[in-house]
Amino acid sequence: MPAATTVDDRPAQPLRVAIVGYSFMGSIHAQAWTTAPRFFDLGPGVELVAVSGRDAGAAHAFADRFGIADVETDWRTLLTRGDVDVIDICTPGHLHAEIAIAALDAGIHVLCEKPLANTLEEAERMVAAAERAATQGVQAMVGFSYRRTPALAYAQRLVADGRLGTIRHIRAQYLQDWIVDPDFPLVWRLDAEQAGSGALGDLGAHIIDLVGFVTGQELTGVSALSSTFVTERPLPDASSGLSATATAATPRTGTVTVDDAVVFIGRTDGGALATFEATRFATGRKNAMRLEVDGSDGSITFDFERMNELEFHDHTLPAEEAGFRRILVTEPGHPYAGAWWPAGHGLGYEHTFVHEVADLARDLAAGRRPEPGFADGLRVQRILTAVAESAAANAGWVTLDH
Repeated sequence: MPAATTVDDRPAQPLRVAIVGYSFMGSIHAQAWTTAPRFFDLGPGVELVAVSGRDAGAAHAFADRFGIADVETDWRTLLTRGDVDVIDICTPGHLHAEIAIAALDAGIHVLCEKPLANTLEEAERMVAAAERAATQGVQAMVGFSYRRTPALAYAQRLVADGRLGTIRHIRAQYLQDWIVDPDFPLVWRLDAEQAGSGALGDLGAHIIDLVGFVTGQELTGVSALSSTFVTERPLPDASSGLSATATAATPRTGTVTVDDAVVFIGRTDGGALATFEATRFATGRKNAMRLEVDGSDGSITFDFERMNELEFHDHTLPAEEAGFRRILVTEPGHPYAGAWWPAGHGLGYEHTFVHEVADLARDLAAGRRPEPGFADGLRVQRILTAVAESAAANAGWVTLDH
């Protein structure tokens, strides 16, 4: 149950967090929870009380690495321990709905990695559980961590302040290359039963959310194409639990059941035209998440591979002074940056997660609904579903009703 409170509604003890999952996302979340109280005022602080994972050996190694006292091999035991205020879900997507709904129904706050779920139906059930829980003061948040990049948070501020005027064009890309090699193994992210989709859900979810966050506009329709460039891959160790079945002709390979890349266009409720691209086959690109927004009075452009920089063009200046200029988003007045280092000393990928959990902890302490909530995750899920439907129909137009 949530931590007991004193008469002034401040938590009487640290926020007690249990993490489900101990791989890449589990590690970055554990690091964030450990670091956040050292740089942000979180009242009594945070305590990582447990980690849950199916491999006891790997979970114990994770616990030792991050100083976590307890290990559970069944996440359900976290619901009845009595010392867990927040369950942080860092598992593959097919497990999100079951864990989140059970935790919320047990009166435990939830932070769930993106995308919210593998299917629209699962996302809708998660939102319903979050709404039930909210009536009891129990909150749910979806982990779109890139919102907490200082440069993107500052871009959102510029748009909200009207510095770009009427928005006309939006261009969003997420480019990676980690599976270009056809001998890269068939990991769980390439299996639809566990991941739901490929580049669409993994990368596309981020840029869909960011477009809504930065511009404040919703997509009203989409038209998409997708492709799977490498359809068969070597099977990893059998302990991975992948659902793919090796073929008779190539018994050491399995079928890729997700997309490798997707492109789509859309229109927003503000009348802007939007283009999106998400791919794991952009050779040479490691984590190039890019956003450009063009308006009547100015434009902004951002690339996460230079995450401390935002380019801004002020079209209201005389032509002789016009052009994109670099803003180094490390000043104390920039979002989140003042909690860290002197100006010019940049932040990294991990800091976005520190900002995420710090915001969540402060919202819980204040009794506020955290953002983005599960309803925001559902909006993204609806767009992901529409994109998949359009791609299946070979770029058919799909209208969105939010």
